Amino acid sequence: MGRQGWITGAGWWRLTALLGVGAVAVALLVALLSTPPGGASTEGTTRDGDAVHGTPVHRPGADKPYVGWGFTHTQFSADVGSATATDRVRKRLAKDGGLPQNQAIMGWGADNPEPVKGHYDFEALDRRIDFIRASGGIPVITLCCAPDWMKGGRPGVDNTDWSQSALETAPLPEHYKDFAALSATVAKRYPDVRHFIVWNEFKGFWNDAEGRWDYEGYTKLYNLVYTALKKVNPKNMVGGPYLVMDSVDPQKDANASTALRGPWGAMDQRVLDAFAYWNRHKAGADFVVVDGSSYTTKDDELLPDEFAATDKFTAVGRWVRQQTPGLPLWWAEYYVEPADRNDDRKRWSEPHRVAVQAAGLIAIAKGGATSGFYWNPQKRKGDCPGCLWTPTESSDGGRELPLYGLLSRFHREFPPGTAYRTVSVAPDDVPNVRVLASDRTVLVVNTLDRPISAKVDGRRFDMKAYEVKWLRR
Repeated sequence: MGRQGWITGAGWWRLTALLGVGAVAVALLVALLSTPPGGASTEGTTRDGDAVHGTPVHRPGADKPYVGWGFTHTQFSADVGSATATDRVRKRLAKDGGLPQNQAIMGWGADNPEPVKGHYDFEALDRRIDFIRASGGIPVITLCCAPDWMKGGRPGVDNTDWSQSALETAPLPEHYKDFAALSATVAKRYPDVRHFIVWNEFKGFWNDAEGRWDYEGYTKLYNLVYTALKKVNPKNMVGGPYLVMDSVDPQKDANASTALRGPWGAMDQRVLDAFAYWNRHKAGADFVVVDGSSYTTKDDELLPDEFAATDKFTAVGRWVRQQTPGLPLWWAEYYVEPADRNDDRKRWSEPHRVAVQAAGLIAIAKGGATSGFYWNPQKRKGDCPGCLWTPTESSDGGRELPLYGLLSRFHREFPPGTAYRTVSVAPDDVPNVRVLASDRTVLVVNTLDRPISAKVDGRRFDMKAYEVKWLRR
């Protein structure tokens, strides 16, 4: 985001006339001090980025390598807008026990944290952390993305390139240690943050020459960050590799895995190779992180349909757990609805969307995951399909939407450590419902766009089209 730097031309002379020569001399001195050699402006930054921000809040359970079911803040969220609306969201979250909340250090609502080496700007990230604290959430930080000067770009508060291609560029190898140092600075600034995810979706880590992921480069960066965070505090918990678990149509793609496949498609073998390398060469991990969609990567195919396609999450989760025994599994992102050309997901009705999302969560839990984050596509204003609450720009905003109800209750009913139980489902209903049960709760999803009468766990009941129903045992 741009900042005002030097005042030039006629504006400067008007300032001289208004303030007088003495004041202008002071202003000139400040401007000179904020522009280090090379002309990169540091206006508005600070040198003490590792100073503790605000009042840290240590939540019960925050010292465990799992956090439950929450969401990720994106470009727009409830930390800005009408005070009435943002308060409404904060109080709703706090009332529900504070869902875990994930935030990136650059992009997705956060400014460039270190526009010039050793000069920090955490204003936006501070605001997000303040919101998470105030709403009772367990904070999770994704250590992505990297300042421009670490990627071969220009330093300076006015020189950040916010294009998608620039943002998703990985640090150059000669700056891996600088990124690890920035990660350590972040950890020192927010000592109540215990969970750190290293990078995001292998962004920028692709080996063009060999047509595969640059897993050597990512793993080297990961190990440096892991070591730096543990040096700040051995209790800090670190996870990766945050790979996108891409699947393909095995009839169309030569990279289809022969080992991990199902009616939903086949895993891209290149992803499995990258995961295997990281797993063998990682310095350590407190939890393992993946993300992905239920549909195929190239064609957005939901195989064989949108509900059955979510079985991919179960299959992938079980595979990951087999590779990483003892490590809790997190899904940093999960998608069940293909996006349009603008990366919007608004073709389905909200009941349809909530039903498939519920099926996705059920599949993720059955795969052994203990934590997952819904990528909240919040808008600044207007309609907000798939959002957790209405936009907070107006005082009437910040009101709960259906997906928030699903997510918050799933977090409450199926926390980490839940013992899942098998319950009876009438044979005629097996193709039509998705079910997850614990000792006290049964979640039932009608996968049909019509009402049904279902018998689950010995009880018969009616369900509306795409209804999500909670039962007490």
